[in-house]
Amino acid sequence: MSASHDPSCIDLGAARQRIRGRVHQTPLLHSSALDHRAGLRLWLKAESFQRSGSFKARGAFNALAAGLEAGDRRGVIAVSSGNHGQAVAMAASELGLGATVVMPQDASEVKVAAVRAYGARVVDQGVTAENREEVASQLAADHDLRLVHPHDDPLVIAGQATVGTELLDQCQSVGARPRVVLVPVGGGGLLAGICLALEDRLAGATVIGVEPALGNDGQQSLAEGRLVSLARAPDTAADGARTLHLGGLCWEVIRSRVSRIVTVTDDEIAQACWWLWSRCKLVVEPTGAMTVAAALRGRGELWPAVPASSAEGDPAEVVCILSGGNCTPRQIADLLASSATGLS
Repeated sequence: MSASHDPSCIDLGAARQRIRGRVHQTPLLHSSALDHRAGLRLWLKAESFQRSGSFKARGAFNALAAGLEAGDRRGVIAVSSGNHGQAVAMAASELGLGATVVMPQDASEVKVAAVRAYGARVVDQGVTAENREEVASQLAADHDLRLVHPHDDPLVIAGQATVGTELLDQCQSVGARPRVVLVPVGGGGLLAGICLALEDRLAGATVIGVEPALGNDGQQSLAEGRLVSLARAPDTAADGARTLHLGGLCWEVIRSRVSRIVTVTDDEIAQACWWLWSRCKLVVEPTGAMTVAAALRGRGELWPAVPASSAEGDPAEVVCILSGGNCTPRQIADLLASSATGLS
């Protein structure tokens, strides 16, 4: 294993100190309506309320601030479907750095607009999900820019891990004892970070990743014991999970700490978005709603080892990480309109 793929280089403690005061502590919410629908006690870690609209602000601030501490004042470049780009653009603006974001031509309009509003340059002409990393690497070399990868970077992973350390404090505060923590999976930075944050610190809890059914490279990787890459970006409403494969460093963390990654269909994601909006009054983008989609399917095939209730007879507790809320009304309306299942 190369040093760059060694999980021991991920410093969670430094990240938590470094981003203190720069990002929000997001709420841990509860909905009795969702409890009744799922037959579980669901807690919602609402990173949709995070600065820039997603958990990505944590990794971006940690990576950029660490670079400044090391004396690196170069402009930064990011490759992103949207949320990482917004986070890097925001952090760069506040820290006095120039920023360029490489985005696919079909990226969400609201995310492209937000990146530009933070003052970053957007490069999207001729960019696809398949070639965006190559384009970013070439621009970084040509213009001496520091590449801040959306997930395969120890500083980014450490920043995302603060979702987990924050969750630990909140669970203790409200007396929650989750048996499962569901985490959306794209490139794997959030899943890897939460695994490291919760490791040996949340007794009896299992961390499970959730991917779109059309983009299950992580699930395939766990099944085959090797890093699997998709031939093309998956055609899913979960635009934050249109990655081709997990990051190499993320994989080294996930392969030994995650026993299961489950998948959800776009119809199930639509149901979750509907429930979150209509019953919880939460705006959550499709990628962020994947965890609720998995929970609403019920216990059964997802986590057969988890009992229907605790020893005291209460429903089993599950935490759903809501990773972001950057979407347009039309995006959600189109998703709901295309859903093959009834919404209720």
